[in-house]
Amino acid sequence: MSETELPDDTTLAGDELDEDDRLKPGFVRAVLDAVEAGDAAGARALVAPLHPADIADLFELTPADERDALAAALSDLLDADVFAEMNDYVREDLIDELSATQVADIASELDTDDAVAIIEDMEPEDQREVLRALDPDDRAAIEKALSYPEESAGRLMQRELIAVPEHWTVGDTIDYLRGHDELTADFWEVFVVDGRHMPVGTCALSWILRTPRDVAVADVMKRDQTLIPVDMDQEEVALRFQKYALISAAVVDRSGRLVGMITVDDMVHIIQQEAGEDVLRLSGAGEGDINEPIALTVRSRVAWLVVNLGATIMSASVVGLFQGEIARFALLAVLMPIVSALGGNAGTQTLAVVVRALATNQLTSSNTVWMLLREFRIAVCNGTALGLVGALGSFAIFRNVELSGVFALAMIINSLVAGLVGVLVPVALDKARIDPAISSAVFVTTMTDVMGFFSFLGLATLWGLGR
Repeated sequence: MSETELPDDTTLAGDELDEDDRLKPGFVRAVLDAVEAGDAAGARALVAPLHPADIADLFELTPADERDALAAALSDLLDADVFAEMNDYVREDLIDELSATQVADIASELDTDDAVAIIEDMEPEDQREVLRALDPDDRAAIEKALSYPEESAGRLMQRELIAVPEHWTVGDTIDYLRGHDELTADFWEVFVVDGRHMPVGTCALSWILRTPRDVAVADVMKRDQTLIPVDMDQEEVALRFQKYALISAAVVDRSGRLVGMITVDDMVHIIQQEAGEDVLRLSGAGEGDINEPIALTVRSRVAWLVVNLGATIMSASVVGLFQGEIARFALLAVLMPIVSALGGNAGTQTLAVVVRALATNQLTSSNTVWMLLREFRIAVCNGTALGLVGALGSFAIFRNVELSGVFALAMIINSLVAGLVGVLVPVALDKARIDPAISSAVFVTTMTDVMGFFSFLGLATLWGLGR
């Protein structure tokens, strides 16, 4: 077996690779150096022991201009499981280099949900070519899945499942599982259906194995089950898996017939994806995927930067209304950014809590008023504390009682504004069916900036500071 030298002058053959060294910079560089040197066998020896998910990560860690050469060297290791684990953008680049027949071969080895994930992002013409290259059964299953809305249960589900009629015995079920090699190998429970193929219960594998053969499945099955409508959004599906601690769940069509199942391994990915999306949307950073094409990243970020520019101009216009007072009493210019910044921070804190509560269904129309009052009380406490600390700090530096009093009042007012808009803005956007994670931050920070400047400079003007 060939060996490839690592940068730190150590060598690791593929079967000697320490698990702690996998995917570290030295290992990745060693694989790429082997590829560059034309030592494909050496590269394969290093990569062969890796799990498919680790091989997928290896491609994601490889610079874009070196991935094609790496794919050519590791062609024997690039199986369907590796493509299923790969980042969307990286996978698209590699798929573009494959023929329709090769993509069809990969898709045919995967469960329906993983095959759909590979095919759904392809160009329509390429998609049709791949579908034509599939065998009729696989093509029909994937075309049906593609007919459902994006990010819905229909796209996530896999059609490979175990379903038995309710009149069977445990023995009939065991014989069926053992006698059909074509059945899916990955399942944790058996779905029980009636004569119309509607799910009436589930049987965990442990129950089947521990129950005498002559007992009817209907007598041991669990009748309470969580059914997932085929058009349910993936975020709502993830919430159900979290709430009810599901391992798998049946997916039903509009008539209530069993059409597929969703498993918890898919939900782990969705939960991570949805949580990450919400955080990035709050900052206007787009998808935040480092493998995303630069043009798409610029397009997604610049739009929100332009919106923020408009909001900043609005805030500056408020300051412009009080330029005479600022000119007469320059200390106002020193303190007013503090009022604005702390209001923005307080608003962002409230916003993050509310957006999460909306996403997890903790905040609904039934408890919105309670949430508003709760955040109002928190804002009163925070504003009072910040006002006192700010006033003491201002007086210690500038020795001006009136300025410190205005500063404290402005801090309290802006904290109250931050608490109110931090709740009302995302709730209003959610009612309007606009994702609050995308656009709330701009509105909240704009309002706290405007009210911060207006309250501080307005109070200073009314108080007659600097005159």
